[in-house]
Amino acid sequence: MRLVDLRSDTVTLPSPAMREAMYRAELGDDVFGEDPTVNRLQELAAERTGKEAALLVVSGTMGNLVSLLAHCGRGDEVILGDKAHIFINEQGGLAALGGIVPHTVPNLPDGTLDLKEVEGAVRGDNIHYPTSRLICLENTHNTCFGNALTPAQMGQVAAIARKHKLATHVDGARIFNAAVALGVSVKELVAEMDSVQFCLSKGLAAPVGSMVCGSADFIREAKRTRKVVGGGMRQAGIIAAAGVVALEQMVDRLADDHRNARAFAEGVAQIKGLVCDPRRVVTNILYVDISKPGMSSAEFVAKLAADGVRVLSRPSTGLPQVRVVTHYGIEAEDITYALGVIKRVMEG
Repeated sequence: MRLVDLRSDTVTLPSPAMREAMYRAELGDDVFGEDPTVNRLQELAAERTGKEAALLVVSGTMGNLVSLLAHCGRGDEVILGDKAHIFINEQGGLAALGGIVPHTVPNLPDGTLDLKEVEGAVRGDNIHYPTSRLICLENTHNTCFGNALTPAQMGQVAAIARKHKLATHVDGARIFNAAVALGVSVKELVAEMDSVQFCLSKGLAAPVGSMVCGSADFIREAKRTRKVVGGGMRQAGIIAAAGVVALEQMVDRLADDHRNARAFAEGVAQIKGLVCDPRRVVTNILYVDISKPGMSSAEFVAKLAADGVRVLSRPSTGLPQVRVVTHYGIEAEDITYALGVIKRVMEG
């Protein structure tokens, strides 16, 4: 049976070039700063983001946590969207492990934040309140149809932060998807941000790892926080080697994933009982609402899986909903096959 796994871009397998690079990686002890392959990856990540330094971490969740711990002390407050991955999907680590207070403002449908809401969330100097310390953005925005925030939109938030002497951090798990979709460089996207985290193991298809980038002082502090959460690795060049290939070979092909996502959305839009607006598809993430009476997202997912098509059931405040993510390893013919399965399922 053909398998078309559209649950997430985390299911990608490393490319042949990645496997070869991992096999041949030159290694050392990274906690001592002596792994040459890790050092090369960190230098490359810093260059691509226009920051002074970078740090390899195990995952995006660790990258965001390490960044927030480096920016904030216990009792400090971070302003972020109410649909942010950091707030919803990272087990409250900022509060549980960092004693950091989340102050949410509503995400708009495109993943942006209302600038008046952001500025209104900044605390004044009052002993009754936590101290506002950081503003976080997410780009692309996972739960907002994978939308890409523009440099101008991010710069407007950065201006508010500078006005109030706050730092800024970007959960850029898929920041390279945003850059490719917008036709700009990642360096341009994050130019006004103090720090950024991006994943190697999503659209860039490496098997594991994320990068934290920022000033040299920030990365020194981030390295300390990485250690305290158990993120100090030894011969991590095996991981880093795949990350180097990811940055050098896997960025431009993200446009293929975006095309496949739009093709999928256009096909689904023609199937009765499903709702998906292709105009909202900007990158590689899309959401499909199930409008067929009596069909739950769990039933829909199970019926597709029986024919080898995997999608992810998502909680929704309205109609039952599933998420679809295109990625390396999914080709145009896979989209055609998946649409055929979906059509058969919806027609009973």
